[in-house]
Amino acid sequence: MFVVDTNILIYAADQDSPFHDRCFKLLNDWREQASAWFVTWGILYEFLRVSTHHRVFRKPWSAAEAWQFVEALLSSSFIGILGHTDRHIEVAATVIHEMTHLNGNLMHDAHTAIIMRENGIQTIYTRDTDFHRFAFLTPVDPVA
Repeated sequence: MFVVDTNILIYAADQDSPFHDRCFKLLNDWREQASAWFVTWGILYEFLRVSTHHRVFRKPWSAAEAWQFVEALLSSSFIGILGHTDRHIEVAATVIHEMTHLNGNLMHDAHTAIIMRENGIQTIYTRDTDFHRFAFLTPVDPVA
């Protein structure tokens, strides 16, 4: 079981990216595999934000085009959307107290990491090196 981070989705969507072919193939493989893989709503909405932003995405999509990509992902039989559990407050407090350097933009990654920890998932496919700051996670860069 693993989580797929926003940047992998973005590279899979961006045909001009040097990482497109690898990430697109991975997504297709994951969509067809017979074991669980996950995203969060935060990851999906961040994908929507980036893929429709004219200053971030090379060739921005309309909201409808970006949502169509999300729907294609969610059509996989084995994808799940991780959410908060009854333990969220406890796990968030633990992570925030363990990691005294959390601030700013790292909070979005912390939210993903906290949701992963409370759901017992350690592996995240990402190119974001900030996930290495969370000792309880195993970040995997699929294009390294």
